[in-house]
Amino acid sequence: MAPTRGTGSARSVLFIGGTGVISTACARAAVAEGFAVTLLNRGTSSTHEPAAGAEVLTADVRDLDAVRGVLAGRAFDVVVDFLTFTPDQLTTNLDLLEGRFGQYVFISSASAYQTPPTHGPVTESTPLRNPFWQYSRDKIACEDLLVSRYRDHGLPMTIVRPSHTYDHTLLPFTGGWTVVQRMLEGREVVVPGDGTSWWTLTHHEDFARAFVRLLDRPQAIGEAFHITSDEALNWDRIHQEVAAAAGVEARIVHVASDAIAAQDKEIGASLVGDKSNAMVFDNTKVRTLAPGWRALVPFRRGAAELVAWHLADKSRQRVDRDLDAMYDRLLEAYRPRAL
Repeated sequence: MAPTRGTGSARSVLFIGGTGVISTACARAAVAEGFAVTLLNRGTSSTHEPAAGAEVLTADVRDLDAVRGVLAGRAFDVVVDFLTFTPDQLTTNLDLLEGRFGQYVFISSASAYQTPPTHGPVTESTPLRNPFWQYSRDKIACEDLLVSRYRDHGLPMTIVRPSHTYDHTLLPFTGGWTVVQRMLEGREVVVPGDGTSWWTLTHHEDFARAFVRLLDRPQAIGEAFHITSDEALNWDRIHQEVAAAAGVEARIVHVASDAIAAQDKEIGASLVGDKSNAMVFDNTKVRTLAPGWRALVPFRRGAAELVAWHLADKSRQRVDRDLDAMYDRLLEAYRPRAL
């Protein structure tokens, strides 16, 4: 028996994931848009509830037998994949779902773009190359696989590249609340580089409003889109906005990204391969399918949401003691001293 697609006349969408920072907002937006939404995840999120009105299937996407069981006989107009990070994982998902979707939307990353960019603003035609961060190279390899299957076999795929997308739970800098706690205590905070590189932060609800316009759209097949705010702030300003929301001032000390990388390779890779580079985006392409869309949430409002959510519950104010100590070491070495 062939898999059945959809429920009644509603367009059906399967979210692989669905309770993350980006996917929660996208699932809610899809329900509001009239999709029959199904979420496939482990059901372990402690910060994000499944979208009201969505069906929830509980299985670990890496457990193929469990996934086969919960998806038996099912097909969907759209599959949105938030949880694939390597070509092997992607191949497994595509093989498992072959013939059971009308559009496969792969969530890639704007960190896949040429790093550092040779010019801006970044558009979807900017080359993909990131020699500094394995995460980004794996996303590029996934994109290459999808493009090859689209060209050779007509795979109905769409690629979406979020940039730095956040909600009330996800502070924008490495260490999260550790940095805010330092601010609250009047201690200095480390800002990579000289604090002047431009960075784009996008609220997850803004992302979701454009994202749903790509679902079940023939014009999106074979295409790649990024979705970002048009507001760009430098890293000094980002720290200052969070500090202002917390009612304090940020005592900033600038430390070269290479120096931070020497202390912690993983953090360094995410800086040199992503956040240390000025990234400003042109969203003209996504507006061809989402006419009139624009990001509505400025980071000042987002910073207020972030601080309020964390302050509302002491258990959310987690300090990474190892990272805190690393910041102290960096500050001792690189803090400006009077001549």
